[in-house]
Amino acid sequence: MAGSVTPYSTSQGKRYRVRYRKPVHTQTDKRGFKTKREAELFLASVTVSKAAGDYIDPALARVSVGDLAPLWLRSKLVLKPSSSKPLEVAWGVHVAERWGHREISTIVPSEVQVWVSELAGRRSPSVVIRAHGVLAGILDMAVTDRRLPRNPARGVKLPRKTGKLNRVYLSHDQVHTLAGPSAHPTLALCLAYTGIRWGEATALRVRHINFLRRRLNVEENAVKVGAVIHLGTTNGHERRSVPYPELLSAGLAEQCADKGPTQLVFGGGTFHMKSPDSVDGWFVNAVRRAQQANPDFPSLTPHDLRHTAASLAISSGANVKAVQRMLGHASAAMTLDTYGDLFDDDLEMVAAKMQDAAREASVGKAWASNLA
Repeated sequence: MAGSVTPYSTSQGKRYRVRYRKPVHTQTDKRGFKTKREAELFLASVTVSKAAGDYIDPALARVSVGDLAPLWLRSKLVLKPSSSKPLEVAWGVHVAERWGHREISTIVPSEVQVWVSELAGRRSPSVVIRAHGVLAGILDMAVTDRRLPRNPARGVKLPRKTGKLNRVYLSHDQVHTLAGPSAHPTLALCLAYTGIRWGEATALRVRHINFLRRRLNVEENAVKVGAVIHLGTTNGHERRSVPYPELLSAGLAEQCADKGPTQLVFGGGTFHMKSPDSVDGWFVNAVRRAQQANPDFPSLTPHDLRHTAASLAISSGANVKAVQRMLGHASAAMTLDTYGDLFDDDLEMVAAKMQDAAREASVGKAWASNLA
């Protein structure tokens, strides 16, 4: 066995030191073993880990989470600002104070679990999951860099995200009641009948509209991060072609009038429209007017019009794959997870139609038998 075990004296009694060579051929040691047996077992574990290529140099683990965080955050700058900025905020608000000073080799899973549970008691599941993801991501990097043998933040129980229970689905009449008197009727109708996201709608350029085929070519997404609007690719980084109904043609043509191919469809053509103010913006005022006309009209946000588009498409007979492509979901499974309740209603219609078809077939058979 490469290495040695030697005793030495302390004020607390005899202790043992293990000397061994690291894979880079430099010598190191570890002291403080109370028995020779403990020291020999440690030396054996080092020998096995070196032979298997799993050796972790203890010196590399003598860094804090705060030492590694800047490097990890810089590695996330390849993401869209709308994705990287929340990670930076989560680090500063929830992770740095609790873990920044901690040496990575001293962290154990049980205390990570306690932290997650305490945070879940006062913050939403999304916030907790993001904060945990930052800590776990930093420690993943430490494992990759061979500073740690395993990640103590992995395997802890996280709170479940709760879906929006009262998702709003407007009817055709309600869509027109909302859009008609609003400051931006074509934009409201576009959101409700195509399902594109707010940032995708405000990033639409004249060249993205095919008036002959009635298609929107969704290629860009404008997202506000802090006070700045960042233009990037769509969610999933994939372009898609979204059909729109003929009722939008005149309004879209009016929006594009006197604009060049690269100018923005909505707004003045040069600057991206900002999200409407949630207290006194054009959208919330349109909702209030609709509620004055009909007290049962639901409260909703611009994003709820995306749900409305899905609902109207499904009720019109669109299958899950068509809805997935329209909304730009990563998979049909994601569409079903989000709108499974609507497809359940669709299945009931299918069953009713099958019953009608079966009844007609039975009637036809009876009629043929009578002729015979």
